[in-house]
Amino acid sequence: MPTLRNKVALITGAARGIGADTARALAAKGAKLVLIDLDAAPLQALVAELGDDVALAAVADVCDLPAMQRAVAAGVAKFGGIDLVLANAGIASYGSVSQVDPATFKRVLDINILGAFHTVRAALPSVIERKGYILVVSSLAAFTAAPGLAAYCASKAGVEHFASALRLELAHLGVAVGSAHMSWIDTPLVQDAKADLSAFNQLLAVLPGPLGKTTSVQACVDAFVHALSRRKRRVYVPRWVGPVGWFKAVVTSRIGDRAVLPHIPRILPLMDEEVAALGRSTSARNVALDDVAVDPS
Repeated sequence: MPTLRNKVALITGAARGIGADTARALAAKGAKLVLIDLDAAPLQALVAELGDDVALAAVADVCDLPAMQRAVAAGVAKFGGIDLVLANAGIASYGSVSQVDPATFKRVLDINILGAFHTVRAALPSVIERKGYILVVSSLAAFTAAPGLAAYCASKAGVEHFASALRLELAHLGVAVGSAHMSWIDTPLVQDAKADLSAFNQLLAVLPGPLGKTTSVQACVDAFVHALSRRKRRVYVPRWVGPVGWFKAVVTSRIGDRAVLPHIPRILPLMDEEVAALGRSTSARNVALDDVAVDPS
C-alpha cells in the first residue's frame, strides 16, 4: 500500500485554499512539507499550525527562479530531499482581450506557466535522485474556454502540455508526472471573482450542464492526496471533467459554442465595465501580492 509517511512534498501556492488544505492533509498522513507562497502571513501561520518539525515556510515568487532554487535548497537542507511536487500556484485575470490590462495578462502567464517551470526546474535534481512524482495543476479550462478569462485558459492549456512533455522526458529516470484538471473550486480565486464581478456570476449561470458549478476545496484536496500517493497520470475533479477532456474537439466546436455565444454580447461588455470600475484586472489580493513581488523588502 503506498504511503506518504516521511515523504517530502513541495507545494506552491501553499498559503491558502487548495494548497494550504492539501498541506494539512499530507501532514496528517506523516509527510514533511516545503511550503512556498508570496503571502507571508498566512504561510507562516500555517507552518506554526503544523509545526516547524513538519513544515518549512519559504516566501518566494514562483516567477523568480533563483528564489525558487533557494527555497528548494532550504527544504533539502532541512528534510534531506524532495519526493513530491505540487505545482499549484496560479491566478486569473478579468476582462476581454481588447480591454484586460496587458501587464496583468502577462502576470497570469508568468505565474501559471513560467511558475510551474521554475518550480519543476528548481526541484528536479532532488526529485530525480529520489525517483519522485510531480503533479502540475491545470484545469477544466485547458479543455473548454471561457470568455473574459483568456489568459487563464491559455495558461492552463499550456501547463497541461508542459506536464505531458515533462512526463515523456522523465519516465526513463523513474519520475512520474501528472496533471490535475478541476472545474470551478471554491477557492479564493473563484470567491474573489464572484465578489468582484456580477458578470462572472452570470457567466457561470449560462455555462451548460455542470460546467458552471462550483466544487468544494475538500473534494480537490482528497483527489490531490490520492494522486500524490498513487503517482496518478491524470486527476479530474469532479470525475465528469475527464469526459470533457476526451471530447474537447466537440466542446470547442461550433456545436459546443452554441450554448454560450448568445449570452456574450450581454455578459462581456458588463464584465469590461465592471473591470474598468474596479480599476484592476484581477483580485485585490493579487494586486497586493504583485506589489510584494516587485518590492520584496
